[in-house]
Amino acid sequence: MTEAAQARAYADANFEEAHRRYPILFREIFPECPPTGHALDLGCGPGDVTRRFARALPGWTFDAVDGSPAMLALAPKSERIRYIAGFIPGAPIPRSRYDLVLSSSLLHHLPDPVVLWETIRQRANGMVFVVDLRRPESRQAAQRMVDEYAKSEPEILHRDFYNSLLAAFTIEEVERQLEKDGLSSLAVREISDRHLLVSGFLI
Repeated sequence: MTEAAQARAYADANFEEAHRRYPILFREIFPECPPTGHALDLGCGPGDVTRRFARALPGWTFDAVDGSPAMLALAPKSERIRYIAGFIPGAPIPRSRYDLVLSSSLLHHLPDPVVLWETIRQRANGMVFVVDLRRPESRQAAQRMVDEYAKSEPEILHRDFYNSLLAAFTIEEVERQLEKDGLSSLAVREISDRHLLVSGFLI
């Protein structure tokens, strides 16, 4: 989503139902989360999920990476969030390891999913929290989701949402990716009719 119109449509879209749940789920999975730490957000887009985690973790600092300058241009500035332009691998990520690595809706955009899992394996020194779309069983099911969840959004978002659903992975496919990359300690589960969650600890 590197075009300005795509970025604006995404930034203006109503993702409240999904995004507000992520910090809640995080606290349920990691109830002993320390009061301070350093987090890395991969594929932060315009920063909505990053800011929600920053509010939920007021003692933490965040490095938020995205490959779309158009997206980052729409991210509000924050003293505790440093936005970084770049693609993984190769983005100028300032720390070698992070207490938390999180990601929201990046996996299905990557030509090769191993890029995300390798970056997490190299950078995570603690908690991992990755949310992404889950591929529907058919194109018809994908269209029904677009009609239900994006009906009030502009046409460009209808197109991008539909294509993203078809590009997403199933739980079984993600489990195979994790096993192949030596990350089978991470758990994968369904969290909605269109989302999956990968979470756990890496040391």
